[in-house]
Amino acid sequence: MAMIRTRLASIFGVLLVGFVVVLALVLAPSAQESDSVEPADGSDAVPVVLDARVTTTQERGRLVIDLSMPTEFGAFTVTGPDRVIVELRGELDPDADEFGALAGEGMVSSYSLAPSVVGRVRAEMVLAAPAQIQQSYVLEPFEDQPARLVIDLIPDSAANFAANARTLPGEASEAAAAQPDSLPQLDGQEMAPGETATADTTTRPLVVIDPGHGGVDSGARSASGLEEKNIVLAFGLKLQRLLVETGRFDVALTRDTDVFLRLDERVSLARANQADLFISLHADSFDQQDVRGASVYTRGDLATDALDRALAENENRVDLIAGFSPPDEPAVVDVLVDLLSRETRRKSFLAAKALVEQLEPSIQLRPFPQRQADFVVLNSPDVPSVLIELGFLSNSDDTANLTTDAWLDRVAAALARGVAVYFEEQGFLESDER
Repeated sequence: MAMIRTRLASIFGVLLVGFVVVLALVLAPSAQESDSVEPADGSDAVPVVLDARVTTTQERGRLVIDLSMPTEFGAFTVTGPDRVIVELRGELDPDADEFGALAGEGMVSSYSLAPSVVGRVRAEMVLAAPAQIQQSYVLEPFEDQPARLVIDLIPDSAANFAANARTLPGEASEAAAAQPDSLPQLDGQEMAPGETATADTTTRPLVVIDPGHGGVDSGARSASGLEEKNIVLAFGLKLQRLLVETGRFDVALTRDTDVFLRLDERVSLARANQADLFISLHADSFDQQDVRGASVYTRGDLATDALDRALAENENRVDLIAGFSPPDEPAVVDVLVDLLSRETRRKSFLAAKALVEQLEPSIQLRPFPQRQADFVVLNSPDVPSVLIELGFLSNSDDTANLTTDAWLDRVAAALARGVAVYFEEQGFLESDER
């Protein structure tokens, strides 16, 4: 026991504190600020808009524009009528008959996509209710997925919207065509959730990242011998660095070396340090080699399907594999389950939802990627907990992704955005008022 306490103390002896990142998306319609926009790579290639779609609910709106290559963009809110305007360097695909229809009902009532001036495209979302731009970013192309521009909207108060929105001339399009320099500057800056807000160093939420397996427990193996324990540890360190660099979170790992931890130790670490979110990382395998894609789990007595039940049963046996016996009284687990509060389950569900929403435009997910299963490591009664299956080592495509830096960077960035969205929605972090 003394050895365990010493190890736990060493793991949590230091919580890395990052620095504050302050960014602003400056979109001033000024001739002095805007010169002709050249391609970022110095070539003459112009990005082509391949497709676009908007999904909306009462709580959220999202514009996704598929592109032939990454591009510069600017986004802002305007009145008369209330809209969100996105201006980007590029041109419409001449072979595209039409773009995706508006999906859902909520804060966006309609949207359009049309040429602005030569070399630029404008997307306009007409708002049914006040909204603000929560985050905006461009994804590099990967595999068969094109480059993407993503704009996320969240509700805003009428007063705040009016204070931050701009008023365009009545004949905005004609005026812009006559004076191209009056268009918003496309500064290409990306805006993650709340990045322009000043982080309150006294109230940073604590995120505990749990790389699964370790030590004598190697976890799943690929056909080429890659071990799950090493993949998830490397990814956990990557995600920790990314979260810490925002200056908005305290982040700790349950393990940062190749050591074995029992499942109950992992849960206890998060609880003892009063973590605000527990993220367990895995990359499993399955008999059916065509099964692939990422998914996010919360704890549930009934698994989403047979595969999820099998994954949970396999993960829950790791203590036995390492030579540890389960508790003598099975009722101990039942008591833990009974103690799980509704509030913790609710928060776990919301965290999983936020993570899935940010992963969705970035990588391939399993069908119905927000899932549940009876994972022991998610049994904390007072710490919101999720388990992320990054992919399947039994699938050759997933295995290739799990060893590709570009793909891992995409996933880490998406998860970092999801973590920020979750804590903003919980009131831990304040969004910038735009």
